Amino acid sequence: MAAIRPRVGHIQFLNCLPLYWGLARTGNLLDLDLTKDTPEKLSDQLVNGLLDIGPITCVEYLRNADQLVVLPDIAVGSDGPVMSCVIVSKRPLAELDGRRVALGSTSRTSVRLARLLLEEREGVRPEYFSCPPDLDAMLAEADAAVLIGDPALRASLEDAPRQGLAVHDLGEMWKEWTGLPFVFAVWAARREYAELNPETTAAVHRAFLESRDLSLTEAGKVAEQAARWEAFDAGVLERYFSAALDFSLGDRQLAGIAEFARRTAHDSGYAPDVPVRLLEPSAAVAS
Repeated sequence: MAAIRPRVGHIQFLNCLPLYWGLARTGNLLDLDLTKDTPEKLSDQLVNGLLDIGPITCVEYLRNADQLVVLPDIAVGSDGPVMSCVIVSKRPLAELDGRRVALGSTSRTSVRLARLLLEEREGVRPEYFSCPPDLDAMLAEADAAVLIGDPALRASLEDAPRQGLAVHDLGEMWKEWTGLPFVFAVWAARREYAELNPETTAAVHRAFLESRDLSLTEAGKVAEQAARWEAFDAGVLERYFSAALDFSLGDRQLAGIAEFARRTAHDSGYAPDVPVRLLEPSAAVAS
């Protein structure tokens, strides 16, 4: 029988480009059956068994941790301003009590983080509603808008400054509030798949680490190539890839996940002390 390539998820936002750009350069791309989609849809596909390995948002990982094993030292997060997870507001955040806030995010984690920061840090209780991530349409119906990914980059770098709107970076707000990094998504394998296919799981993990490391070493080249097709110049993208985004998953990032779980567990469908089970070193990046 022919071998079956692992089914692997790929977030179709610029924030994950450095995790995938190097796959072709290292020769690993053809070993993967890649599915591109939004963070929310990829999370659902991993949980439902339509993917074997892939990114899963922090909230969905915490809700489904018993089914999954996390790949060490790889994630999408920030240790300060992230640039692509923002609240754009017509008025100060402290004045949003009872006001409408549009949720244009495709990530349940970003929406939950925004709500947590508004309600617990700013002390306001807005009226939330979901809509497509179009800033002008959102603010036609609301006083503030939550955006992530490429729409957030466009809003914070171009639209909001042009319109005189305030931009509040959720990664920066979280870091100021807790002193910790924030992890938006981890990479995980379905536990059953990892147990049945330990060598393949380790190979996929190794492929992503190699791709990330190569991409960050050559961040200027990645940014230059991406700028040919995206509405951002190479300098902005290099800063985004190299300084704003944090692709690691170490002790501080795990502490950030634990703090987020503790603060949100009461209404999010998971316990406040969900353990993050990492792929065992013997099965992880083997030399």
